Amino acid sequence: MNKRILIISSIILFLDQLSKIIMETYLTLNEKINLIPNFFSITYTNNYGAAWSILNNKIYFLIGITVIVLIIIYRYMNTFKMNKRNILAFGFLFGGIIGNLIDRLFLGYVRDFLSFNIFGYNFPIFNISDVAIFFGAILLTVAIIKGEDHGNNRKYIKS
Repeated sequence: MNKRILIISSIILFLDQLSKIIMETYLTLNEKINLIPNFFSITYTNNYGAAWSILNNKIYFLIGITVIVLIIIYRYMNTFKMNKRNILAFGFLFGGIIGNLIDRLFLGYVRDFLSFNIFGYNFPIFNISDVAIFFGAILLTVAIIKGEDHGNNRKYIKS
């Protein structure tokens, strides 16, 4: 694996786990701290499913799917042009996916705490890993749109 991807993944993983430990230490379950009224709050909760709590209490299924997704991403990572954006994308994806996987493996749920109310809609509560996965997926989508996902006759940055 590219050293820069590994470094970025490690940073995301560290920030994710540290933020979750801080939330667990200083907040009780379901405690809410309003930071920006009617927009943003810190609300510590445990998610026993995936996004929007889908597949609630299907922990083994979610762990299995996560491992499969990690293998697929790792397998196809080398088909992408390794520019700065794509290195960042894969670093975000690996760090975020592993951060939530660690929670599921050791706790049986994912710790979430970032809560937004956007135009009256209470967006599902999420965490640093979720943010990293979201931005990693956006960056990877840009790479695919730009045709950087095949590696045909492309120069790769050596790690």
